[in-house]
Amino acid sequence: MSTDLYFKAAYPFLDDVTTLPVKDLDEAANWYGKAFGLTEVERSSDPIPQVIMKRDDAKIGFAITGEDPTQDGAAILVRDIQNVRLELESNGVEIGNWRVDERDGEQLQVFFVVAPDGLCYYFHEPIE
Repeated sequence: MSTDLYFKAAYPFLDDVTTLPVKDLDEAANWYGKAFGLTEVERSSDPIPQVIMKRDDAKIGFAITGEDPTQDGAAILVRDIQNVRLELESNGVEIGNWRVDERDGEQLQVFFVVAPDGLCYYFHEPIE
């Protein structure tokens, strides 16, 4: 895992970026640790089983909610998106749809990752 600070923030697609739905917390923590370089920082079982993971300034959490993971995910704001992409690919992560998006008059370099649990991630960085 790189020691550079690449992950700046995470934003939910739906309700809460700290309760993204998964079926198994241990499997999620293991995969996201290896694939995204996240580190577990908190785990609880009340009111629902949940694990919070962090990398740099971004926190993402997973929970047993009974919701469908294929309908949720997060947008992850990064620095140096090219190196983030290369790192994830070297960790065995399949990158999809490398492109430039435009939002509110700003151009963003982006790519997508669909994790094995079905959650979708939109990695993005503003183009200067």
